[in-house]
Order: sequence, then structure tokens, then C-alpha cells
Amino acid sequence: MRAVATHDDRSTKTSAFTDETAYSSGVHHFDDGTQSYDSKTKSFDNSGYTPLTTSSVVDTRDDDLFDDERTPFRWTAGPDIGLLVLRAVLGGVFVLHGLQKVFGMFGGPGIDGFAQFLEKSGFREARILAWVTGVTELAGGGLLVLGLFTPLAAAGLLAVMANVIAMKYRGGFFAPNGVELELVLAAAAFGVLFAGPGRAALDYNRSWFRHPVLSGFLCLLIGGGGAAVTLLVFR
Repeated sequence: MRAVATHDDRSTKTSAFTDETAYSSGVHHFDDGTQSYDSKTKSFDNSGYTPLTTSSVVDTRDDDLFDDERTPFRWTAGPDIGLLVLRAVLGGVFVLHGLQKVFGMFGGPGIDGFAQFLEKSGFREARILAWVTGVTELAGGGLLVLGLFTPLAAAGLLAVMANVIAMKYRGGFFAPNGVELELVLAAAAFGVLFAGPGRAALDYNRSWFRHPVLSGFLCLLIGGGGAAVTLLVFR
């Protein structure tokens, strides 16, 4: 009895198999020709059998094609440093203005002088508004510097600037009578409101820190409501 064996000349270099274990476990190479059957041992003559050992397998895959050397996504310090500087400068400016209005420091008018200014500008309950404005600037600026309750602080300062712009817009754009400075301060407060405080802040990892857009919109509604009440009710 004779059998015909197949011959597999496929090279491991061009094989479609990418798993090299397919070559290291049970893959055989047969020589063409015939195999004689030994009736005594009741088996075929496997002298033409050549096992393919693992050591003979050459992995020709290009490692550069499989190694992804792209830099994984991670936070960078750039935005955090930028937000820290923005908060510090913006908050510091409002703290100084608040000290002028509340305590009369740095040549400021104090509560009495600021209340008289508001009364001349057409506001009712001018003394109450003077306290509210001064405390909002002082507390809001301080919270911005610390990065604490940032969306609420930024919304309060934005509301103050909205009222100032509504009072001064007839004076044009450029300083000293225009709204140039107030627009810059309002834009900075708006930016912090939606960008968040950054990681260098006491708000880090709080719920409003993780959801800056949602908290920004909610606080914007609160600040916008306060500005509207001041303009429509007290003026």
C-alpha cells in the first residue's frame, strides 16, 4: 500500500499567518514522492518527514509597524498656567476696586462716596447697591484669585461689568469715558466662567470643575438675573 504525501513550500516570510505559534506547533514539511507501507510494523515510512522547529522560524515583521510611538493624551501645564495668571490678574483688579469702594483705600470713594455716585447716575437704594457692588467686587475677586467657587465669582463680576457698560456706553468705546476697559474685564470674566479655574485652584476636582460648561450656564443665568434686576428695578 502506497500513499502520496503533499509538499508545502510556503515560506514563513510571506505567510498570511501573523501568529508565529502556528509554525511552532505541529506544522510539517513533506517531500514529494511516495511512502512505502511496512506490513511488519504496520506503519508508513516517514523518512521523508522533516519537522519544522521553532528555531528555524524567522520573524520578519517590522517592529516599527507594530509599535505605536504616538504620545498618549495627557493634560498639559499650559492651560493651567494661563488660567492661573488670568484669574490672579482679573481677581486682583477687582479686589483693588472693591477695597476702594468698601474701605476707601487707594484713593477710593468709600461706601458713602460710591453711593452718592450711584444716586447721581439714577439708581434707587444707592447705599444698598454700593454695598452689594463693593462686596461683590471684593469677594468675587478674592475667590477668583483662590480659584474657589470660580463660576459663581466670575458670574458676579460679569454682572457688575454689565451694569457699568449699560451706564457708560453712551460715552463711546475708548477710555476714559468709554467702555473699553469694562469690555476687556467682562470678556475675561466670561472666559473664566466657561473655561474653569484650571488645576491650580481650590476648585480642582469639584463637580463644577468637572462640568465647566453646565456650571457656567447656570451661573450665567444667576448673574444675568442679578444684572437685570439692578437695571430694571433699582434704576
